[in-house]
Amino acid sequence: MIVEERCYVLRMPYGPQDYLALYEAEGLAVQRAILGRLLGYFHTEVGGLNTMVHLWGYDGLDERMKRRAELAADPAWQVYLARIRPLIESMSNRLLVPAPFSPIR
Repeated sequence: MIVEERCYVLRMPYGPQDYLALYEAEGLAVQRAILGRLLGYFHTEVGGLNTMVHLWGYDGLDERMKRRAELAADPAWQVYLARIRPLIESMSNRLLVPAPFSPIR
C-alpha cells in the first residue's frame, strides 16, 4: 500500500470553512467514487495555517496513476476544479510507504 498526502495552502481571504463547504458540496462525492480510499481529511490549527491536508490509500503506484487519470477525465471533476482553484494558493503532494508496524497498512 502507498498513501498519498496532498496539501493545499489556501489563498487569503479564504479559510478552511470556505474550502470545505465547496468540497463537500461538489468535490467529495466525485473523489470518493473514483479514488476510493479516503484515509483522512484535515485542516491545520497550529503551524502553517490555512492548509488543507488529505490522505488517500492505494494498493500501489499503478492503481494511483489509473485512478488519478480517471478523476482528471471526469467532467464533474473538471467543473469542480474550475470553482475550487481560485481558493488555492499552492499545492503539494507526497507518496508515503507505511512502515511494517504502521496501523495504516
